Amino acid sequence: MQLKGKTAIVTGSNSGIGLGVARELARAGADVVLNSFTDRDEDHALAARLAKEFDVRARYIKADMSDGDECRALIAAAGNCDILVNNAGIQHVAPVDEFPAAKWNAIIAINLSSAFHTTAAALPMMRAAGWGRIVNIASAHGLTASPYKSAYIAAKHGVVGLSKTVALETAGQGITCNAICPGYVLTALVEAQIPDQMKVHNMDRDTVIREVMLQRQPSKQFATVEEIGGTTVFLCSKAAAQITGTTISVDGGWTAL
Repeated sequence: MQLKGKTAIVTGSNSGIGLGVARELARAGADVVLNSFTDRDEDHALAARLAKEFDVRARYIKADMSDGDECRALIAAAGNCDILVNNAGIQHVAPVDEFPAAKWNAIIAINLSSAFHTTAAALPMMRAAGWGRIVNIASAHGLTASPYKSAYIAAKHGVVGLSKTVALETAGQGITCNAICPGYVLTALVEAQIPDQMKVHNMDRDTVIREVMLQRQPSKQFATVEEIGGTTVFLCSKAAAQITGTTISVDGGWTAL
């Protein structure tokens, strides 16, 4: 699963799942482009640390994934894109009739439309190279639903559909497009929620994780960012050359129910 010589762009990758994916791609030898909507010294320092740790080229490029023009400009600024990982995403929870329109628009833009724009900009580069891998980070909520998450679920279902369409349009061209559908993943943001949930439910850490946070995840274990990154590397490998237009669930059995 060596990816030396390939350039990977990962959106929303200065923390969480995106950073975990970028690290595993760099571990496999790919040069990486990190991205988020900020432009801080620590963002660029993060890329420098990745480059040093894995002996690859790593850059940070600011782009707001809610803006289609900036999405496309990210690909152009990178100059090359062999591997595209559409990961950027936000969430908001509310009943449909109370869901703020601005939140709906932002979630659809960042979670779904950004993947359309980056993919449209990257495909000519991949076709010119005769090789490309597009990995869209969807969700278990791209395959099933929960209440109060209408925008997120609509967007993630859309990401799954977009992945299938791109796969059909690129079949036989050396390009694949797939969606990874994680369940609950242990990130710093999720970790920070655990103490509050312990207080609200008056439970110890293990119980609140098992019975509240992972209620719908049969394994009762979080997925890790390394597992999502490893799955991404696999989809970019020779072994996955004929895997396209499908979803891979990393959800502890959630969608098997």
